[in-house]
Amino acid sequence: MIFLILGVSGCAQQEEQVGEEALAENDSGPQPQSGLTAQKDSVALKVGEAVDLVEEDGKKAFPEFREEGGEWFQGDSYIFIWNTNGTRVVYPPDPSGEGEDVSGLTDINGKPIGELFIETALNENGEGWISYEWPRPGETEPSTKYSFIKRATFGGETYLVGEGFYVEDYLFTRDIGNCEFINATGVSLCELMHPGRTDTELGVDYSIAYVLMEPGEKNLPHKLSNPEVHYVLEGSGTIYINDVPLSLNEGKLVHVPANEIQYVENTGNISLRLLVIDQPAWAEENEEIVE
Repeated sequence: MIFLILGVSGCAQQEEQVGEEALAENDSGPQPQSGLTAQKDSVALKVGEAVDLVEEDGKKAFPEFREEGGEWFQGDSYIFIWNTNGTRVVYPPDPSGEGEDVSGLTDINGKPIGELFIETALNENGEGWISYEWPRPGETEPSTKYSFIKRATFGGETYLVGEGFYVEDYLFTRDIGNCEFINATGVSLCELMHPGRTDTELGVDYSIAYVLMEPGEKNLPHKLSNPEVHYVLEGSGTIYINDVPLSLNEGKLVHVPANEIQYVENTGNISLRLLVIDQPAWAEENEEIVE
């Protein structure tokens, strides 16, 4: 009986200890937010505070929203207010646009953002997010903007209050159109992403290059001390791995093992476009041109 009690007691202590360890592992505290999530939360909070001010003071609050450098208007971050009939009543970047009917406002792709803003303010929840393509101040090319809309009421009038932010400000992005091309291993490529050559903390240990090869072109035989992945975006060709040929075509992925001599030849009649992924990220000391 004593042995039985001691055994049960020991089991209970072990279970308690395991339970405490599990709780300790799970109790890691709140996880840090990404810049994007933090900005989204910040904008929603700010719009909510602006709604509270409008519902308390009505039109008397409007001049405060127009004060550049103040709490509500800094650079391309500002609170805008419409009547839900589509009349713009507060627009800090250009007050001359106030009083306009913007219910028919569309983005560059024809998305009816005026209608969507109004519908969002009048829906059951009285709030929501809208994404659209909109140029930054002073620019003509559009960027993705994400705006939070929330309903406010005062003195029998219904308003929509909103603020937006440009998504690319909080994510690392790069377009092939503005990527600098260089000559590497005898062909043209641009480095789309490299964690060691950006001001943004990416949290990855791989790099991605975009390679462009015209018909008849081939790169120099070379080998890497790390594995490499080739993914064909467009065109056709042949990759040689230790002199063994393998056909390439659109949508094909090839894993090249470390320390294998490799080169690619465009054997088609159109440009061959590839993504080349290195892990760890490409480094000069990891590559050797083979004569």
